[in-house]
Amino acid sequence: MDIFLADDGFRIAGLPMHPLLVHATVVLTPLTALAVALAALWPAARRRMGWAPPIAAVIVAGLVPITVLAGRSLAETVGYTPPVLRHEALGLMLIPWTIALLVAAVLVQLQDRMLRRVAPATARILRIVITAAAVIAAVGTIVVTVLTGDAGARAVWGGM
Repeated sequence: MDIFLADDGFRIAGLPMHPLLVHATVVLTPLTALAVALAALWPAARRRMGWAPPIAAVIVAGLVPITVLAGRSLAETVGYTPPVLRHEALGLMLIPWTIALLVAAVLVQLQDRMLRRVAPATARILRIVITAAAVIAAVGTIVVTVLTGDAGARAVWGGM
C-alpha cells in the first residue's frame, strides 16, 4: 500500500486520505474525550484506565492536524465552496480543543502524584479545577467534532 504526498495531495493507494482519516478522527476523538472526562470524574475509572486516556489524547492531537492537512489537499482538488470553507474552519477549531484535551488528560493522570505535595485545602481546589478543565475540554472537543463532521457531510452531500 502506497502512502505518499503526490502532486495532487495526500493519498493512500490512490485515494484521497482525508475521507479515510475522517473515519478514525470521528470515532477516536469523542471516545478519547469521554475517557478523559470519565477519568476526571471517577477516580476508580482513572486507576483502571491508567495511561490509556493520555495516550489516546496524544494520538488524537496528532491525528486531527494530519486530517486537516489532508482535507486542505482535497479542498484544493474539489474547490473551496462555502460549505467546504465552513467545514475547514471548524476542523481548524478542533486542533486547539484536542491540544486542551491532551493537557487535561495528562493533568488528570498525574494529579494524585502532583497534589500529594500541597496542602489538603489547596489540593482539593486544584482537583476541582483539573476536573472542570477536563470536562470542559472533553465537551468542547465532542461538540466541535460533531459540528465539523456535520459541516463535512453537508459539504459532500448537500443540505440534507
